[in-house]
Amino acid sequence: MVAITPESPIASVFGKSVKKRKLVAEGLGLETVGDLLWHFPRRYVPTAELSEVDEPREGEMLSVVGLITSSQVKSFVNRRTNKMSHRVEVRVRTGGPDFTLTFFTPYKAMAESEQARMPVGARGMFTGKVTMFNRSWQLSGPHAVIFGSGGDGSEESQGADAALAASLKGLLPIYPVTAGLYSWDLQKTVHVALDLVTGVPDLLGEDLRERYGLLDQMTALRWIHGPDDHRQLGAAQKRFRFSEALVLQLVLARRRAVLRAQGAQSRAGGHGRILEAFDARLPFELTAGQREIGKVIEDELAQPHPMNRLLQGEVGSGKTMVALRAMLRVVDSGGQAVLLAPTEVLAQQHLRSITATMGDLAGGGMLGGAEHATGVAILTGSMSRSARAEAMLRIASGEAGIVVGTHALLEDNVTFADLGLVVVDEQHRFGVEQRAALTSKAGTPPHVLVMTATPIPRTVAMTVFGDLEVSVLRELPAGRAPIQTNVVPLVDQPHWVDRVWQRVAEEVAAGHQAYVVCPRISGDVAEQGETDQLELDADGQVVAPKRRLAAVEEVAEHLRTGPLAGLRIAMLHGRMTPEDKEATMRAFAAGQLDVLVSTTVIEVGVDVANATAMVLLDADRFGVSQLHQLRGRVGRGGLPGLCLLVSHAEAGSEARMRLDAVAATTDGFELSRVDLEQRREGDVLGASQSGFRSSLENLRVLRDEKTIIAARKAAEALLAEDPSLATWPRLAEAVDRMQASTESEFMEKA
Repeated sequence: MVAITPESPIASVFGKSVKKRKLVAEGLGLETVGDLLWHFPRRYVPTAELSEVDEPREGEMLSVVGLITSSQVKSFVNRRTNKMSHRVEVRVRTGGPDFTLTFFTPYKAMAESEQARMPVGARGMFTGKVTMFNRSWQLSGPHAVIFGSGGDGSEESQGADAALAASLKGLLPIYPVTAGLYSWDLQKTVHVALDLVTGVPDLLGEDLRERYGLLDQMTALRWIHGPDDHRQLGAAQKRFRFSEALVLQLVLARRRAVLRAQGAQSRAGGHGRILEAFDARLPFELTAGQREIGKVIEDELAQPHPMNRLLQGEVGSGKTMVALRAMLRVVDSGGQAVLLAPTEVLAQQHLRSITATMGDLAGGGMLGGAEHATGVAILTGSMSRSARAEAMLRIASGEAGIVVGTHALLEDNVTFADLGLVVVDEQHRFGVEQRAALTSKAGTPPHVLVMTATPIPRTVAMTVFGDLEVSVLRELPAGRAPIQTNVVPLVDQPHWVDRVWQRVAEEVAAGHQAYVVCPRISGDVAEQGETDQLELDADGQVVAPKRRLAAVEEVAEHLRTGPLAGLRIAMLHGRMTPEDKEATMRAFAAGQLDVLVSTTVIEVGVDVANATAMVLLDADRFGVSQLHQLRGRVGRGGLPGLCLLVSHAEAGSEARMRLDAVAATTDGFELSRVDLEQRREGDVLGASQSGFRSSLENLRVLRDEKTIIAARKAAEALLAEDPSLATWPRLAEAVDRMQASTESEFMEKA
C-alpha cells in the first residue's frame, strides 16, 4: 500500500466518487491531503442539543440538529409519468419551529429503507432550503445524517458510514463547502485521511510545545476535526491560532530588525530654532494630550531607526498641530517634511492653516521672512505647468522645508533634497503602495506619521500585531460641543421623515445651518443602476420595484418646494466646476445659505462653525469611517450638534448594526473595531485594505488579540535566543516561506 502523506493527491483518500472529488478540488481548491487536513470547520453543532432557530428566512440554506417526531411513507401518482411514486415525509423538532422534509423515490422499497434510516426519536443533522408550504416550514431538497437512534439512546448511526458515525460524539463540525457538496462529505473524507496519513511535520518542537502549553500537531488535527467536547476544541484552536500568530510575529519582528539595521537619520533638532520660535508665538496653550504625544514623537524622531506611528483623534482635535510641530523638528534637523492629503480642497486648507499659524516663519527665502524661517510649498494635480515646475524646483533644492500635496507628490519626477518625515492625513484614503511610493523618495527610510479620525480595519490589525504604534488624542477639542446622533429607521417608522425636516427647520429658525448628505447626485438611470436596491425572491427574481436612493438634485428640489420651502437651499457635488463649488462653500460659510444638499464632498476640508445639523439620507450606504467623518462637520462652533442617520435598513441587519454603532459612540478607534468586526481585517501582510480576503487562516484580530500579543512576546524571546531560528528548523522554514511570499513584498511597503 502506498503511504499517504500531506503531499499526496486528495484522490488518495476520497474514495470512488469522482464527482465529489472534483467539487472539492475545483470548488474549494483542495488538491492535496494536507490541503484537506488544514480545511478546518467553520463552526460546531452540539449533537446532544436541538438547534436554536430564531426566525427562518425563506430561500436560505439551513442546517439544523433536530429530533424526528414523525416519519411516514406515502404513495402518490406522479403526474408527469402517470406512475406510482413514493415519498418519505419526516417531521423534525428544533429549538425553534418544526420543519418538514420530504424525500422522493420511485420505489417503495427505497422509501421504506429511507424511513427505517430515520425513525421517530432519532436525532440528526438536516440540511435544506427553507420554504413555506401550507403554513408549515419546509426544508426542500433535503439531506440528512442520522446520529442518534430512537428509544435506546445508542449513538450508532443507522445507515451512515461507520467512520462518520464513530466521529459523532459531542460536537458536529460544519465545514465551508461548495455547491453540490455537503459538510458530512468532507467530514467522512477527513476522518479517512486522519487514519491513513503519516509524516505530518510538527511546526513546533517538543520544547516549544511544552514552553507554551500546546498540543502536538496530530492530536490538534484530530481534535479540530472531531472534538468530543469544548475542552478538546479549545485546546486544538489554541494550538493552531498560536502557531499562525507566532510565524506572523516572527516575520514582522525580522522585518523590524531589518529596518532598524538599515537605519534612519536621527532628526533630533540639530541647531535649528524654528520649532522654538513657533512654540513661543502660539496664541494658545497646547492640550495635555498634544504635549504628551509631541514628546513621544520627538523622542522617536531622534532615534536612528524609523518611526512608524498612528495618530488617532477626532476631527479638529489638534492632530495637525501635533504633526506640524513634528515637521518643524525635522526642518530644524536640516531635513524636509511632507504632508500628503487625499483631496486638493484639504491640501489647500492645510496650506492656509500652516502658513497662517507659522506667519513669517513660513517665509523662508522670501522678503520679510523671519530669521529662522523655512519655505512652504504645495503640489497638486490642477496647478499650472509653470506653478508645478516652480514648486518641484523648491522641493528638489530643499528650499521648501515643508511640502503639502496630493497624489501629485507620488509622481516619479518629484524628488526631495532630504525627505525626513512623511505625514499622511486621512490614511484610509491611501493604499499601501501609494504610501510606499512617497516613502521610497527618501535616501534613508523616513519617519512616518499617519493621521486619522477612524482607522481602517487593516490599521487596527497592524496595531494589534504590534507593527504600528498608536497615539490617541482623546480630549474634546476646544470650541467643540457634543454631537447627538440618532438613527431614523424609516422601514419601521416611515412617518418620522417629517420630523427630520422639522428639526432642520428648527435649527435654521434658531439662526443655524444644516447639511443634507445624499449617496447620489442625480436620478439618472446610469447612476442609479449601480446603487439602488432590488427586492428579490428566493430564486433571485424581482418582486418589488427598485427603491430609489436619495439624489442631491431630487432632494434639493423636493425640499425647496416642500418641507423646507422658503429656506435658502443650495447644492454641492462633484460634477460642479471648481469655481462653482468654491463659490457655494464661501456662501455657506458666510451664512448666506441655510441648507446645503451635498454628496460626500464635504467629508473633509469643510469647516463651518454655524452648521449644527446634518441629515444623512440612505445612511446605510456609507461606511463607518465616512459616517464618522461626515458627522464631524457639525458642532464645530461650540454649539451642540445633531446628526440624523436616515435609513431603510432592516432591524438586525449588518447595515443597521453599523448605524447603531455610529450612533452609540464618537470614539473613532472603537468605531474602527466595529468596522473590523463586520468587514474583517483585510490582508494584514498584503495590499488589500479591507474585506474578506484575509491572509489570516485561523486568526481573527479582535477575537484573538491576546493570543497575537502573546505570540509577539514569544517571537521576540525566540529571536533573542537564536536570531537564525536554527534551533527550531521547521519553524524557521515556515517563517522563510512567508517572508519569500508575495505578501511580504507588500509588508515591506506597509
